[in-house]
Amino acid sequence: MLKMQDYLNKCAARHKHLCPRQVLGVRMGMMAARYLDFELPQLEKRLMTIVETDGCFVDGIEAATGCSVGHRTLRVQDYGKVAAVFVDTKSGEAFRIAPLLDVRITADEYGEGRSRWHRQLSGYQRMPVEKLFSIDWVKLAVSIDEIVSRPGVRANCDRCGEEIINERELTYDGIIICRPCAGNTYYTPVSESIELNMPVNVS
Repeated sequence: MLKMQDYLNKCAARHKHLCPRQVLGVRMGMMAARYLDFELPQLEKRLMTIVETDGCFVDGIEAATGCSVGHRTLRVQDYGKVAAVFVDTKSGEAFRIAPLLDVRITADEYGEGRSRWHRQLSGYQRMPVEKLFSIDWVKLAVSIDEIVSRPGVRANCDRCGEEIINERELTYDGIIICRPCAGNTYYTPVSESIELNMPVNVS
């Protein structure tokens, strides 16, 4: 297993700097591996992480765990919280790690620097985990099998015709429908389809 500084360097290289939330992400990932007793970064897809916000915190978790959206081992459930649920895909066990409520105050005791930000940056790296995080065993509302789905499963929406993968379709009275067509969407169309007039590449 690599050392914490190795993961922090990896994360900082992506951002061109290191920030306190990246440190929290790295240390959460390392703590999860310790509880599940496996090496980091993972070489298989045993660990799935569900993060509760986006941003640099997630990069810290990615750097430490090897979880990623592309590998379908990282998911964002955006509650605006610097917290994450770690799932052992073999056993189905899951636990949630979050910073303790007074973690910023405690960081002042362990950190050093001219500002609270700098003291958090150094303090989060030095603090013992029992002063940094809370950890709670949880049960997923949806099974890990449903989240991961099965490879190669496809359907087409009977309304818009678009393909749906990963068993995310809904069925009403035998009609297959995608979630946007069912009204569960993050966007609203404002016009007809855009006509693409792309220049032809003749090189």
